[in-house]
Amino acid sequence: MAAPPSPRRIWLFRLTALLLPVLLMGLLELSLRLGGYGYDPHFFKRMKIGGDDYFVQNDDFSFSFFPPETARNPGPVRMRAHKAPGTFRIFILGESAAMGDPEPAFGASRYLEMLLREKYPDRKFEVINVAFTAINSHVIVPIARECAQHEGDLWIVYMGNNEMVGPFGAATVFGKQAPPLPYVRLVTALQRTRTGQWLAARSRKLKGRGANGTAWAGMQMFLQNQIAPASPLKENVYRNFQKNLDDIVRAGTGSGAKVLLNTVAVNLKDCPPFASLTNQNLSAADRARFETLYAEGVQLQTQGDDAGAAQQFAAAAKLDPQVSGLQFHWGECLLAQANPAAAREHFQLACDDDALPFRADSHINDAIRNEQKKSAGDNLIGFDAAGMLAAGNAANLCGQETFYEHVHFDFDGSYRLALAWAERIEPLLPRNTNAWASQTVCEQMLGLSDWNRVLVLEHMLGRMQQPPLSGQASNPQRMERLRARVNQVHQQMNAKDATQARENFLKMLERAPEDCELRGNFALFLQSIGDLPAATAEWRRVQALLPHDFLPCFQIGPLLNRQGQWAEAEASLRQALVMRPSLTEGWVELGNVQVLQGKFAEALASYDVALKQRPQDAPTLFRSGRVLAKLNRHAEAMEHYRAASRLNPLDWEAHHELGGELDAAGQLDAARTEFGEAARLNPGNARAHFNYGVLLAKQGNYAGAQREFEATLRLEPSYARAQEYLNQLLKLQKHPQ
Repeated sequence: MAAPPSPRRIWLFRLTALLLPVLLMGLLELSLRLGGYGYDPHFFKRMKIGGDDYFVQNDDFSFSFFPPETARNPGPVRMRAHKAPGTFRIFILGESAAMGDPEPAFGASRYLEMLLREKYPDRKFEVINVAFTAINSHVIVPIARECAQHEGDLWIVYMGNNEMVGPFGAATVFGKQAPPLPYVRLVTALQRTRTGQWLAARSRKLKGRGANGTAWAGMQMFLQNQIAPASPLKENVYRNFQKNLDDIVRAGTGSGAKVLLNTVAVNLKDCPPFASLTNQNLSAADRARFETLYAEGVQLQTQGDDAGAAQQFAAAAKLDPQVSGLQFHWGECLLAQANPAAAREHFQLACDDDALPFRADSHINDAIRNEQKKSAGDNLIGFDAAGMLAAGNAANLCGQETFYEHVHFDFDGSYRLALAWAERIEPLLPRNTNAWASQTVCEQMLGLSDWNRVLVLEHMLGRMQQPPLSGQASNPQRMERLRARVNQVHQQMNAKDATQARENFLKMLERAPEDCELRGNFALFLQSIGDLPAATAEWRRVQALLPHDFLPCFQIGPLLNRQGQWAEAEASLRQALVMRPSLTEGWVELGNVQVLQGKFAEALASYDVALKQRPQDAPTLFRSGRVLAKLNRHAEAMEHYRAASRLNPLDWEAHHELGGELDAAGQLDAARTEFGEAARLNPGNARAHFNYGVLLAKQGNYAGAQREFEATLRLEPSYARAQEYLNQLLKLQKHPQ
């Protein structure tokens, strides 16, 4: 009988069993790194620019939190590796509102920079904005820990809008919803290793989520992820937020920086909830009673009987108090009755119970206030930004005077927030009797000309037409106000003002030649006034300052395209796409340039990449259809035109091109329908009427054809073919064969 193993052998066996997996993982990690697999998970990366050492943003950072196809990226960062003596360095941490969306060049951080620069002309300030879209406190924690290594004097923390919808939130589309914080920390720690990245990629492949998935599509991505007001997942989010907030504040104060911690302002007064959910546990009788009371309240409010409507809403709320839409209507009625305090309570409930929670709610702001109370010491500066901004209007409620929509600041709101920040920074700086610059002066320094202003407003108009913003009850009025502002600015534009704006840009650039945002604004201004060579040259100067960033290359490409420099445009766009392969707009622009060069097969490949990233993009489907027609793939071209028409029924060109394809295929009845629809949708287009007329004539409808040819000639009297066809038609009608 064999002797039992000795205790030493047993101990060695157990130790080997424990160490072997670690050794194998270590070998796998080393092999992956040596093989160049994976991405750098750090936020900052070191780079030489103009011979000097800088830290710049790492676009791969967000892959630890987002799937590759929907990853959000930081804006351009350019920070000297070694802070110059006498420099006051400020980090801005947060999400899209802190970033300055919709245009970071005119966000609160930029106004703050101008305020400080003007009041303290002998002092050097660096404002480093590390906020970006769709992130939340889970993502901000590692950013904060890296910022702690980079000599910050002040951190401004403005975050909380994305806790429910960002990574690991209760309504997120980016992965597991509201898991415990230890799970989040483990997953994100693994993603910082090449082994973890490889395992995540394998998992995504097994689940059928490849690298060619649907790209970022904004807020509408979350429409199916509505969450009930009483969901326990929300409590998980609040607990995680509190712990993350502790870590962020600790990282800042521990680095020796002052931390200006803000409550988060949101649009309560003029932003209805994005979605309402009702209590599914109500009995059928109570549900019917609730719906009757709610409908009666809405009807009375529409008729101007706010007092009567409020009574109906109060009765309905006894049955189902957490219907966010009801609370919002109730708040409107109370505000109309000059009771803003009571109205605020119901507007806040509407925000707290919103089933699509894109705004910081009262629980988030309570956590921020509690952090301000419990963190002793002089390094944490609490600031009630929400209260300050609300105090700026008569109803003591934030609304359209501050925000474009739900959380993103208008120009005025950005200036007011920046000024409040500046006033709280002032005690940290040497005493100075200079006054703070006005909003007008700041906007001159920023390069906010009328041409730049209207670009932002028009961008917001486009955003308002997308869900869920487009579905809000207030959206038509909001769109009308924005259109009025756009029209007003357009009416102010003239050649004299353009000359003055150009002179102002040049003056400001003399003062701040390395201000990348200012140079970018100047380039956009030059493009808007039609000086394409100068705009191209200015973007090249931005490119020299930001050689690591895709945006200058992307902007230069279409400008060169419009100047007929197609090969150079293609090279610039390819460079942008190497830096940012997920840039759908870049693939579309590349396809456009390739079409102009007659590279139809290559253009189709570029459009295909764009469509894999954004399958529901009607303009790209239309462009792809035209290229397929050039390649004599007519059946596929027709399918693309049909798809484009289904997505955008008002696109006359898709109907027009489909009509041409059907005509060539001998499907005359279908072609007539498409040409007729094109002429109806765009009655001012002579060619649409002409082609419709030709098709009608082919089918013997001479009266209809005559009408269309006459319409063509009214629009384009010199159109010789239309006159010729009309003459032939009249002759044929006069002397039928």
